[in-house]
Parts: sequence; structure tokens; C-alpha cells
Amino acid sequence: MEPSLSDEARKSGEVHSNPLRDIFVSPSTSETHEATLNGVRLPIDRIQVLKQPNRPMTSLVQGAIKKETAINTHTNLHGLSKEKEDAIRQLYDRLDMDNDGTIDIRDLTIALKHELPHIPSTLAPKIMQRISKDDSESIDFHEFVQYVIEHEKRLELIFRDLDRNKDGILDLREIKNYCDELGIPISDSKARTIVEKMDRSGSASIDLAEFKDFMLLYPSSDPKEFADFWRHNLVIDIGEDVLIPEDFSAQEIKSGVWWRHLVSGGIAGCMSRTFTAPLDRLKVFLQVHSNKEKRYNLFSAITYLHREGGVLSFWRGNGINVLKIAPESACKFMAYEQMKRVIQKVKGNQELTVYDRFLAGSSAGAISQTIIYPLEVLKTRLALRRTGELQNGVINFAAKIYQAEGFGCFYKGYLPNLIGIIPYAGIDLAIYETLKKYYVKSHPEKKDPGVLAILAIGTTSSTIGQLSSYPLALVRTRLQARTISNDPNQPDSMRGQFQYILKNEGPTGLYRGILPNFLKVIPAVSISYVVYETV
Repeated sequence: MEPSLSDEARKSGEVHSNPLRDIFVSPSTSETHEATLNGVRLPIDRIQVLKQPNRPMTSLVQGAIKKETAINTHTNLHGLSKEKEDAIRQLYDRLDMDNDGTIDIRDLTIALKHELPHIPSTLAPKIMQRISKDDSESIDFHEFVQYVIEHEKRLELIFRDLDRNKDGILDLREIKNYCDELGIPISDSKARTIVEKMDRSGSASIDLAEFKDFMLLYPSSDPKEFADFWRHNLVIDIGEDVLIPEDFSAQEIKSGVWWRHLVSGGIAGCMSRTFTAPLDRLKVFLQVHSNKEKRYNLFSAITYLHREGGVLSFWRGNGINVLKIAPESACKFMAYEQMKRVIQKVKGNQELTVYDRFLAGSSAGAISQTIIYPLEVLKTRLALRRTGELQNGVINFAAKIYQAEGFGCFYKGYLPNLIGIIPYAGIDLAIYETLKKYYVKSHPEKKDPGVLAILAIGTTSSTIGQLSSYPLALVRTRLQARTISNDPNQPDSMRGQFQYILKNEGPTGLYRGILPNFLKVIPAVSISYVVYETV
């Protein structure tokens, strides 16, 4: 912050170097006092200091100089038009969440989450440091204006560099080529997503104003950091499974960026699964043990499980569920990279399309599921175990299953599990994108859907995706637990299970346990999002 005028300066009548802040009274023997504003002496009845943050507030200027005149003077000193100053003020007010006249770290964090979600809230400290010249705990309007002016100049230089054909707009190809040149390659689909995020006019391109508005609060002017931000932050996948894994360049793989993203995703998954484990166990219990003869509802199932094993019993099977995140993510990543190489060899020098990546991702998902599927079966069996059946540990528990049923039991339900992945992911993604585009068109005043809107859209798409694939998930679970169910003589095949359920329980039998599955969607998505952003 600028220091106030010293007594010596006041006596001598020297003008302080910052004309935006200092209006001071010159010594005068007459009844009418004089004030100096930017070197102009003006008579006034009396004068008070300009509004400063966290200090007693009084009128800006009383007498011959009105508040509007002073504000316009500040604006003119920056060389800004009144319209530009108003636009900056509107953004400043949006960030000032508690309306106290300044922006602190709490204001900025909340504003990024709810007003400008395309900028990660974890960058709030870095943004504060970039704007505040003296590392204070708050930002005033003067500092914010200075930042906007300086940062927009840098953004314009980057825009000119991006705009290779000098037509004043950026298209998909220019964004993609720019990232490729920086060693951070992106697919056509990601380049399209980046353009869609910044484009407010629906022109499928980005003009300078859109570019500056979108990147204004990103606390860097390094083109390489821009490209990395676009690649890893602007595409958010919401759902239980992502069919096309994250792409990483050779440089990112070598530098270790890939494993940091996997660790962040793994920690988010651990937190999310642990928090929603009781709902997951309720779902599995209802899928296996609720039927026409012995019908359980959500509350009767909760009562039974609590009476049988207490509160901690609701987390049975969660340890294995968390444990399988690491090998599954690692297997999927390695398989995805290998499958991309195979497809690239077939295509030669042609670039991989989104369909090629979908194929590589599907293959990688199938490979990782094949490797870790025994853990999936073990998780189901542990979730359904009764008190006292795990006295000698998980390994002994798995050994007993192997001795009684053979190795094949660890792949029961594998086929419906594999078939169910693709329709769920495809429907979820299609509905998510459709709803997001509809929201943007319905709210033209908003540049980007807020976090609550994204969560609502993600929850809706995930719910519809589950409705389409849930029968396959139910059949998978019943096959995994057939030998310990109420009816161990039921069919041991996917087709037989569908026929058996429809005959004995009707179409509603295919949706046993779907209520707790729905209930866990919102907390699971919310926790994963928050933890991933934090880590």
C-alpha cells in the first residue's frame, strides 16, 4: 500500500507521487480552503480523506468536488474509459464476497468456486500474491485495477502469438498447434472443449475480449503454464468410470507429472469411497438378499446390518475397495499408453481421433478390469460377510473361498461387468454434455456454469447412466455372491440370471438396491471434486 503523506510534505505543499490516492489541503489564511488534485488547485468548503479499506468510512469528498468527479479522475489517470472502469468494478464486486470493500483470501477462494469455477480455487493464494504489491492480506480496488491493466497487456501479447493467421480470432487448430509446439499435445476433442469454454458468442472461435476475460485471473503469463492449465483443468470428467484416461506428453511422463495426477485422483477416490461405503454396502446387501419372498427396504436393511454387526459393519469391504484404486489406475494408464502406440502404428502419421482414444480407453479399461477383477469379487464377499468370518485376516478369507469354489469364482460376473462399462460411460457423457450446453444457452449472462450447476448436471447424467446399466451391475453382483445368497441354486450365467429375476421378481427386481446407489452419487462426486482440487 502507498504510504500516507508525511507532515513535512503537507507543510511544504509537495504532491505525493501517487495522485490516485492523495488529495491534501494546502495551507491558506482565507476562509475558503484549497485542495490540490493532480496538480490542480480547487477551492472547497472542506475535504476528507478518500475511502480506505478497513478504516472508518466517510464521504469521499464534500464541497465542490463530487464523488463521481473523483472516481472519473482516477479512471482518467489510468487511461481507462468509464465503461472499462465499470467493467473492472463489476468484477471486483463479484470477487468481494463479503462486500467490505476489499478482497481477501477467503473472498477469492469462495468466488473462484462459485463465480469463476474454471480457475481452480487452489490458485487463490498465488493470485493474491500476484495482485497485492506489498503482500498484504487484502486487495483494494486500486491494486486490482493495476493488475488488470498489466495482465491484460501480457494476455494480448500471448493472443497475438497464438493468432498465427492474424485474423483476430483463435480457432481449434491454432489452440492445438500452439500446445503441440510447447510440448504439451492435446487431442482435437480437448482443443474443441477449450474453445467452447472461452467462446461466449457461439462462433466456435475466441476473440481477444473473450480470451482476456477468461484468463484474467489466471496468475501467470507463461504460455507453457497456459497450455498445461488448459490441458489438465478445463476438462472435468464426472462419473464412476472414465473411459478415456488422461493424456500425458512424453515430457510429462518423464518429469513425473502423470503419477502426481494419479496420486491426486487416488486420494480423491479413497476419500469418496470411504465416505460413501455404508451406502455401497447397503446396495450390495439389497441386490443379493432382497427378493420376492424376503423383501428388504432401505430402513429394514439398515436395522438388520446394525443389529448384526454394529456401526463399523457398514464399512465392511471398504478396505479392498480402496486398495484396488492404485493397481486399477496404474494398469489402466499403462494399458492406455500401449494401446495408443499400437493404434498409432496402424494409422501411421495420422493424428489419433477421439474414436481412436475411445477404443484405446475401452481396451485399457477391459485390461485393467481383467487384472483387478478378483479384488472386485473379494470386495463383494467381504461386504456380505457376517460377524466372525474374518478372524484370520483377508488373505485367509480369500484362501477359504478358493478352496471351496476354485479360482473361477474370482471371475464370476466378469462378462456383465465388462459389458456395463461402455453404455454407462457413453450415456453419462452424452447427457452431461447435452445438459451443460443447454444450461449455457439458457444462462447467457454466465460465462461458465458454476460448481453447483456442474454438480447438478453431473448428478443427473450419472443417474440416467446408472438407470441404463444398473441391471447389468445387479446381475454381476448376484453372480459374484450366488453361493452365499438366500438361493444358491439360482442360475450361474448372465442370461439365466436375467430370466430368473424377470420370472420371479418382475422388471422391478432388476433395480433392487438402486436407492442407496442414487444417494451416494452427490456426496461421491462432491468429495472427489473437492479433494482432487485440494491435492
